[in-house]
Amino acid sequence: MPFLDEHLSVKIVIAPDSFKESLSAANVAQAIASGIRVVMPDADIRCVPMADGGEGTLDAVLAVTAGQRRQQTVADALGRQRQAFWGWLPERTAIIEMASAAGLEHIAPTDRDPLKADTYGVGELLINALDVGAKRIVLTAGGSATNDGGAGMLRALGMKFLDESGKPLPAGGHALARLKSIDASDLDPRLTDIEMVVATDVRNPLCGANGASAIFGPQKGATPEMVQALDQALAHFAEVTKQTTGTDRQNDPGAGAAGGLGFAAMAWMGASTRPGVEVVAELANLEQAIADADLVFTGEGRMDAQTLQGKTPWGVMRIAKAHGVPVIALAGSLGQGYQALYDAGLTAAFSLTNGPIQLELALQCAADLLTARSTDIIRLWMAAHQSY
Repeated sequence: MPFLDEHLSVKIVIAPDSFKESLSAANVAQAIASGIRVVMPDADIRCVPMADGGEGTLDAVLAVTAGQRRQQTVADALGRQRQAFWGWLPERTAIIEMASAAGLEHIAPTDRDPLKADTYGVGELLINALDVGAKRIVLTAGGSATNDGGAGMLRALGMKFLDESGKPLPAGGHALARLKSIDASDLDPRLTDIEMVVATDVRNPLCGANGASAIFGPQKGATPEMVQALDQALAHFAEVTKQTTGTDRQNDPGAGAAGGLGFAAMAWMGASTRPGVEVVAELANLEQAIADADLVFTGEGRMDAQTLQGKTPWGVMRIAKAHGVPVIALAGSLGQGYQALYDAGLTAAFSLTNGPIQLELALQCAADLLTARSTDIIRLWMAAHQSY
C-alpha cells in the first residue's frame, strides 16, 4: 500500500527544549524539521522553541515573540563583571534569565564556590528592567551557581543584611549564618508596583533534605559539610525574614529554586511561582499552535521520571493531550522511569543513537542524529496513516 500522499496538508508542531551543551531549542527544532522535510517537503511545520525556566529560556522566548534582547554589564556569581542579557516584551514585560548573570555555566569548575557565590547581578538586571518602565517581570530561576537565598539580588535592590555589630554581611549564602537583622527601608519602592512571576521547574522548599542546599548544592561544588552549613544559614535567613515580615515562605513550593532565589522573590517582592514551561508556552501561544495540529514533536537532552516534574516535554504533552494530538519525543538518552510519561500524553519516545557512542561525539553530532531519527519516525507515521 502506498504511503500517505506526501503533498497532503499536514500540520506538525515542533516544540523541544535545548539539548544542554549541544544545541539550542531553536536549533533542535530546525534539525527535526529538516528530517521531516526529507519525506514531507510540503508539510506545514511550526517550530516553537521551548524552555522550562533554566538557561536558554530567554532565547526560546525571544525566538517566538516580538521581544527585544537587552544587554547589561553586571556582576557574575563571583562578583566579576560580565555581559548579561534580558528580554523586553510587549506590554512592558521584562524576562530576566537569572542564569545569564549568575549561571553555573559561566563559572569554571575549579572556580566554583557555593559558600560565597551570590545573586547580586540578578538584582542589577532587575534594576535595568525597572529603569525602562517594566510593569511585569518574569524571573526565570534555573541553572544557578548560587546558594544565597536570593540575598545578593535583594542587596542590589537596596536591602541591607547586618550582623550583630550592625555591619553589612559579605556576599554569599554562608555569611547568612551571622545575620542579625534585615533593613528593608531602602528596598527599591518600584517593586511594589510590578507583577513578578518566578518561572521554574523546581518545587523544592528552601531548606531540609529536599531543599536548595541538599538537592542542588553538590552540583554547584558543595561538599557534604558545605551543604549542611548552607542549609543552616538559609534556615536562619528564613527565620529572620519571618521575624521581620511576619510571613513564612520557606516551605512554599519553589522557594528552593535557584539556590533560594525563589524564596527571596516570594518573601520580599510578592512574587508568585509558575512552572516555567507554562510561562513560556503562554508567551509563545503554544496551545493555539497545537490545537489543530496533526502531530507534535518535543524533546530534551535526557528524558526520565524527572521530566514529569515540570520539564518542557511534560508541559508540551499536557497541552497536546488536551487536544487529542499525538506526541513524539526525541532525547539524547532515555533514563529510568520515562515510561511514566505515557500517562501524561506521550505517544512514543526515541533516543537519538543506534548504539554505543562517546558522549563528546554525540554532542557534536546531535543535529545530524535528530534529523536522521525524525526522518525515520515520520516515515513510520506516514505508513500508519496511509490511505486505503
